[in-house]
Parts: sequence; C-alpha cells; structure tokens
Amino acid sequence: MATYTISNIYIYPIKSLGGISLQQAQVQERGLQYDRRWMLVDEQGNFLTQRVYAQMALLQVTLQDGGLLVSHKQNLLSPLFIPFETRTENMVKVTVWDDTCTAYEVNHHTSGWFSKALGMVARLVYMPDNTERLVDTKYAFDNEIVSFADAYPFLMIGQESLNNLNSKLQRPVPMNRFRPNLVFTGGQPHDEDTWNTFNIGNITFRAAKPCARCVLTTIDQSTGIKGAEPLRTLASYRTQNNKVLFGQNLVHSGEGIVKVGDSITVLQCK
Repeated sequence: MATYTISNIYIYPIKSLGGISLQQAQVQERGLQYDRRWMLVDEQGNFLTQRVYAQMALLQVTLQDGGLLVSHKQNLLSPLFIPFETRTENMVKVTVWDDTCTAYEVNHHTSGWFSKALGMVARLVYMPDNTERLVDTKYAFDNEIVSFADAYPFLMIGQESLNNLNSKLQRPVPMNRFRPNLVFTGGQPHDEDTWNTFNIGNITFRAAKPCARCVLTTIDQSTGIKGAEPLRTLASYRTQNNKVLFGQNLVHSGEGIVKVGDSITVLQCK
C-alpha cells in the first residue's frame, strides 16, 4: 500500500480570488476555516467568477491578525483590510450557481474598492454562521453544508496527478490553476479518484464526485491572461461523459486540525 502525505493546504477566503497556502488549518462544518466565506457579487446578487472576469486573478488575499488584506498584483490600488469582525445590517440575497442564500454586504467602502479594482460594479458579501447552504443532495451523505465554494467543502488533488499532466505540457502549470484545498504526495497519478473514504487524523472524508474542470484552469494566476492550456491537454486523456475531470470533491465528518505532513489513511476504495 502506498504512503500518502498532505503536502499543501490552501484556502480561498474570497471566492475566485487568490488562494493562501497554510501549514495547518481548522476543519469546520463548512470546510476549512475562512475558505470562501466571502464572495463578490454583481448588482443582482449573482456571484462573480474568474471564468467571466479574468481580472479577478490579479487580486491577492493574505491572512492578517484580525482580518484579510487584499492587494492588487499590479499595485493599481492601495491594499484593503477587511476585519473578520465586520458588523453590517445590509442583508443581500445572493446566488451561487443554482443556490440562493442569505449573505451580508461587508460595507460600501469595501464594495467601492472592489468595484474600482475590477472596473465594474461589485459588492463584497459574507456568509454568516446562520446561513446554511446544503451540498447537492445527490452527492451529500448527511445533509452537509458548504460555504460559497462551487458545490463542496473540499477539493483534493494528488501532486502526482499534476506531475503527470505537466509531463504532457510544453509549459508546466502550477497547482494554483486548479484551486485545491488539499494536496498530497505519494502513490500514482489520480489515486484520489479511487478512494471512497479516508481519514486525516480523526476527520473522515468521503468522495462526493470527481471535479469537472472549466476555463478557469486556463487563466495564468499571475497575469490574468487566458490561454488554451492545460484544459486542451487534460481533455485529451481525462474526458468522461463530456466532462474534463481532475481532482476529487469531498465531504467530511468531524472537526479538528489538518497539517502539512499529516498521513492519509485510506479506509475504503471505490
């Protein structure tokens, strides 16, 4: 049996903006602490995504004491600090794909900063603890809830899966094209596709469904420029039912800490 070890942990506090690499993270009911609890929406409350607005890649988020710091990679604006303890009364109905739920606009100043940074009207909203967005019942096991992530609390990708892809590309791509939460080393490419349940510490994870990839993977996260790869090459060997698959979406039970260096114990394969 191969040995599998967590090598990277990422959170994306603001949906579709830059991720943050962590040495350890708290696993909560919706997924990793702070992961996609904030989201940018348009005037109608529809979520904004790099798939449509590639310039979102130019906004980087870092964790600070007491909040988030958002900066523009081309230094077009002064960085913006967003406190974790933001009090607001402006409730907003927001839409993520087929789901509509309640959020709160952080404040007008913050929304103004993002509108200027993106060159379009944008509002930053936060998901409060009392908003419960359910994982799709076709793939949930126990009425799991999720943040503003596309659909699931976790995305996991094996480093060997990326290494295998990069061996087929003229120009290798980094893992940030795929926006995983958990990356592991060990085993063979796409071993994550074969797992049904596994443990990291005392937390049990279940495979919900493979992750279908989209045009977001073709956006260079340092420049915001779209290309054809790696989606074109991925499609040549990872297409199933007209979907290009890379990585596994997960649900979980239990809470606690996951750390880089933690072992993965596979309990059941598919």
